[in-house]
Amino acid sequence: MSLLGGIRPPIAILAALLLSVAGVTAVSLGRVGQDTVSEAVLTSQQHFAEDGAIALRASLDESVTDLNRAAALFNAGEPVTPDAVLDKIGSVYQKWRGTAIIEIESGKLLAARGETLPLTAIDRGKLAEENGLAPRMVRLENGETRLLSLTLLSWEGQPQQLLIASSSLKFPGISLGKFRAIAVLDSTGAILSSDGIPEPEQVLTDLQREEVKHSRKQLAAFSKAAAEKADRHPLKTKEPGAGGFLGVSGSMTGDRYLGERFVAGYATLTAPRPGESTIATGLGLTVVSMVGVAEDPTRTVDTVFGLIAAGALLVIGALAVALLLGAVQRPLLRLFLESRRLTRGDVHRPVTVPRFGETARIGRALERLRLQLLNGGHGGSDSAPPPGRAAGRFGIRALLSVCAVLLLLWSAPMVLLLNRADSAAVIPQQLVNDQRERTDTLTDRVRRALNEGHADLVSVASLIGDRTAAEDMTEVLERTSREHLRYRSLYVLDADGRILARAGEEPRHPAGEGPAAEAITVLGEGGKEPVVTGYAEVPGREGAAVVGEFRIDFLNSLLKRPGLGEVRVVDAERRVIGGNTGYRAFQRLPSQRLDALVEGTNQQVGMSPRPSSVLYRDEDGTQMAAAAPFVGGGAAKPLGWTVVSWQSAAGLDIPEYTFQNRTVLAGLLGLTAAAACLGWLHIVVGRPLRELARQAEALADGDHRTVLYPRHHDEVGAVVRSLELIRQTLQEQRRRDGAAAPSPVGRN
Repeated sequence: MSLLGGIRPPIAILAALLLSVAGVTAVSLGRVGQDTVSEAVLTSQQHFAEDGAIALRASLDESVTDLNRAAALFNAGEPVTPDAVLDKIGSVYQKWRGTAIIEIESGKLLAARGETLPLTAIDRGKLAEENGLAPRMVRLENGETRLLSLTLLSWEGQPQQLLIASSSLKFPGISLGKFRAIAVLDSTGAILSSDGIPEPEQVLTDLQREEVKHSRKQLAAFSKAAAEKADRHPLKTKEPGAGGFLGVSGSMTGDRYLGERFVAGYATLTAPRPGESTIATGLGLTVVSMVGVAEDPTRTVDTVFGLIAAGALLVIGALAVALLLGAVQRPLLRLFLESRRLTRGDVHRPVTVPRFGETARIGRALERLRLQLLNGGHGGSDSAPPPGRAAGRFGIRALLSVCAVLLLLWSAPMVLLLNRADSAAVIPQQLVNDQRERTDTLTDRVRRALNEGHADLVSVASLIGDRTAAEDMTEVLERTSREHLRYRSLYVLDADGRILARAGEEPRHPAGEGPAAEAITVLGEGGKEPVVTGYAEVPGREGAAVVGEFRIDFLNSLLKRPGLGEVRVVDAERRVIGGNTGYRAFQRLPSQRLDALVEGTNQQVGMSPRPSSVLYRDEDGTQMAAAAPFVGGGAAKPLGWTVVSWQSAAGLDIPEYTFQNRTVLAGLLGLTAAAACLGWLHIVVGRPLRELARQAEALADGDHRTVLYPRHHDEVGAVVRSLELIRQTLQEQRRRDGAAAPSPVGRN
């Protein structure tokens, strides 16, 4: 007998699989809802810290790049005074806490703006060494930490000067809400800067002071733990193929205080692309965000359901397996023994005939063949089919169908009906708040990116103002295009709409039209993609402007953050400009309620526009949505854009949805086990058994010429081999009887 064929393996494996599914059902459904803080809340805190790390890394790198590029532009022109350099930088970029210029040889301070810089922390003798101009962190007398960026100002015939700018380690435009704290740590876990927790002397009551002290203590504990966790390889902190954030990130839980549990997320500063490094990533900084969430001490789901479902599957599975054993396996094995007995010549004892199905047909055929063997190969009246042959119509296909229906009675409700979570799921308010705050942070990031781009154009325009040759202007544009990949095209446009110099792709500005009056505008309406274009007037060139067309992929890349669902940037008319997934340019939002959310966010009665979020529950399921308009200053504010995000709650790791997903998984496992094993039985046993019944009846009816070949080396094949031996015996008996009969030929 084959180890993988026959009647026994499918039935045994079906029983084993059903037993395993019952165990998985009882264990997996019994472990849902044990944690008082859902995994979705912890994951959201991790994403929040990742957003902060991305924003801080981009801000620090952009500050260093802008300072180096500004110095390069000054170095390429005529010498200017230190005060003029700082005034020009301060008018274009409002990002540095303080700036200064010193003479490298003498160390003399030539000009300064903003806060006083710790110039003694700079060793002028080491500036010429490798990485001598690398940014460095220094601590001020008041305890705050600054990042000093250094670059050289060099003109022929003048002493070399050092341009210094200080940046704070504060998060640019990150939205914290009311009850969140966020901090920047060094590699040892020391807090370099923090936001969200007031000073104890600023609070009003003793209880508030105790809350502040406890929050600071918990933040310090999280910081030490995050520094230890951050000192690992990113690939060892995530599941294989997880993707997403490239650095080390995760979440932690802390102490309980006044009915709330402190939870935190952490993330290291990492480069935007794998395998790269930036100035900010080399500083060894880590971001930690902390918030207190309300705990639910009660179990959110009834885990007794898992035991009931597992017990029901055991009962139904036992019934199906017993039916297969009693109606298929045992009758087939009995036929195998009966057929072997007939081939050995034991034909005096009647064949035991099963009661129904193909086995009954085969049993009746064997009984007729036994009578034929007993009568010397002749049929006669004794070999006629016994009564009750019609009972064989209830065959193995019907039996397998009954077993499939039994298992479907358990699996189908598990997949389609039971534990539907949309109406009963409790969505933590913290998730709705995080959707709003993260969307607001994303809005500020988009606005700042456009403002930074326009500031670059203003800086380039100020340098081009003194250049008239097209080659000189093209050189500046190409250098800017190489340094900043946000532009698809850069060109100089005069007042009549003529292009004087360009770099990058073909300009899309309307032919014959001069520069737009707005600093940033959107062209290409009706086309395949929006053309976001910035204009910076060239001083002294009678209406000429430097024009930069932003890559739409650059804007879309800013929106690709895990845990926010679908994100869209819409204009003042609520038409889509960009998104993190596929969209059509200038189309409307996919639903009226999202459109109403954006409109209500921008038209709040009695107050300025501010971010908002909402939780929808309807026949389409449970959905979280948030919208945040442009509210900061800069060239991008007049655009009136809004970032809107939405996602289904069914995709979150909430106990009710986890319970539903595991219920569906258990049902699918049951369906898979039933389909695989019953299909196996139908292919390996069912069809060969039907064919065997037909061949046995044909042989019993007198077809001794058709040779019978077994399809498989199993019980059915063994019966086929026995029938072939019986056929050969009957054929031999008929030949002997024919040869022994007297011939009438030659008689007179």
